[in-house]
Amino acid sequence: MGRDRRVGVLGQLIVSSRPISWINTAFPFAAAYYLTSREIDVALMIGTLFFLIPYNLAMYGINDVFDYASDVANPRKGGVEGALLAPTVHRTTLITAVALAVPFVLVLVVLGSPASSLVLAVSLLAVAAYSVPGLRFKEIPFLDSVTSSTHFVSPAVFGLVLAGAEFTPALLAVLVAFFLWGIASHAFGAVQDIIPDREGQISSIATVLGASRTVRFAFGAWLLAGLLMLVTARPGPLAALLVIPYLAAVAPFWRLSDAQSSNANLGWKRFLWINYAVGFFVTMLLIGYAAMTP
Repeated sequence: MGRDRRVGVLGQLIVSSRPISWINTAFPFAAAYYLTSREIDVALMIGTLFFLIPYNLAMYGINDVFDYASDVANPRKGGVEGALLAPTVHRTTLITAVALAVPFVLVLVVLGSPASSLVLAVSLLAVAAYSVPGLRFKEIPFLDSVTSSTHFVSPAVFGLVLAGAEFTPALLAVLVAFFLWGIASHAFGAVQDIIPDREGQISSIATVLGASRTVRFAFGAWLLAGLLMLVTARPGPLAALLVIPYLAAVAPFWRLSDAQSSNANLGWKRFLWINYAVGFFVTMLLIGYAAMTP
């Protein structure tokens, strides 16, 4: 009986960490660090492992605990799109998330510099501030999308600073494009939750703008991200083409009404698979970049 319960708790923790999204934070760090340092070392391995699992458990697990009341009423919660943690597991989730992350953070601080430690602190602050009571950036329209994007861009920035990268205009353009991608992704994802969020008196970029305007906002942010990639170093401009699948996924919802906002879930599910396909091509471009540069 006790063993079954432990397995059940472990399963809930794994689901809460969103395994489908692990790569979205681990890959930006690993790619940024390796392409800067060109070394496979302890910092690369520890950082990649941290941003693969502990970081995601902290980010999503904390959110699932403090969003439980509204998640109960949200029909899409309880799977890959968001865990529905049993209240009996909430305390365990918070303790595990912190306990699992702390050793990695300490090692990364020791291996890094004051600058990289500051970036890591900002990243962890964004993780906590998004969900914890008293801050709840996720309930502050527009700041919610900015904070969510920080969750995904900050691992890359941390990898760059940890490896001692030089922040050229082209590199800054890549980071701003990535940041816009994150803002667009969060905004579009919020559309499908407009009705349950309003019923739960939760504010978001989507509850404020409404479905159609949020969709158009996301479309514009993705488009701008693609245009920014045109001014990056080769083969970066080719990445501008990678925004096309996102634009195609969101375009059918251009005139989506608030009453039908849950229909955006179809586009969101496509978005999850698009990420994997785009991630493959980004990897190919990075391999090409590595081959072209010393």
